[in-house]
Amino acid sequence: MGCYECCMRCLGGIPYISVVATLLCFSGVALFCGCGHQALTESERLIETHFTRDHQDYITLAYLIEYFQYIIYGLASFFFLYCIILLAEGFYTTSVVRQSFGEFRSTVCGRCISTTFIVITYMLVIVWLLVFCLSALPVYFIYNMSNTCHTINFLSETPSSINQLCIDARQYGLLPWNAVPGRVCGTRLSNICKTREFFLTYDLYVAAFAGAGMTVLALIHCPLYLTARHLMFRHRRREEKEEMRRHTLFSRKIHEDRGALCSPYDNEV
Repeated sequence: MGCYECCMRCLGGIPYISVVATLLCFSGVALFCGCGHQALTESERLIETHFTRDHQDYITLAYLIEYFQYIIYGLASFFFLYCIILLAEGFYTTSVVRQSFGEFRSTVCGRCISTTFIVITYMLVIVWLLVFCLSALPVYFIYNMSNTCHTINFLSETPSSINQLCIDARQYGLLPWNAVPGRVCGTRLSNICKTREFFLTYDLYVAAFAGAGMTVLALIHCPLYLTARHLMFRHRRREEKEEMRRHTLFSRKIHEDRGALCSPYDNEV
């Protein structure tokens, strides 16, 4: 085999769809974990500075943020390993590898492993859909805050109307109802929206939301590709069994007919 044929065979054995899905999953998880971790830190600082005066008012929120950050560490580690395993599974289910190691034949253990990965990945899709929905909540909160600030800047000539425009963190469950002040109104709210911390927090939450969406797309793509490969191998294996059965019946028929044949010259004198 020449160098060109060897290179083409190696390139043909690369599961490009699995590679793209794995890179998309890596990027999405990294974006969600990195930006989400920093966004939670900035949110704690923002609420502590502008929405409450007593440390006890946001102590529960601080604990929740810390727990979520630990969960992010676990997610990053788990998906780093899981994506590598899915990529390896994609390599070993390509047609070239199957032709090299058995002509589309697979063992019972291999089929069980592939099915297990497909089921686990579908379960992870459900989990990440929930994460995707939850990551939209802080984006919604920051977006409403930004729109309120835009309205305040537009109505800056009428101070009486400005003071009625507020953002209450207690309504979103970020602070208890007895927190003081718990909300920010008017010009003070507009000044918060002009700070670097606010813009940074907004951008980080949007990036984390986008990362969660990328991860959902990658996790949906991986099991669909593996399922399609699994069904293709099963269909090919069924065709091979049917072909072998027809070949066996045809050979048996020829053998039976050969025993019944007689020469037309046996009765001649």
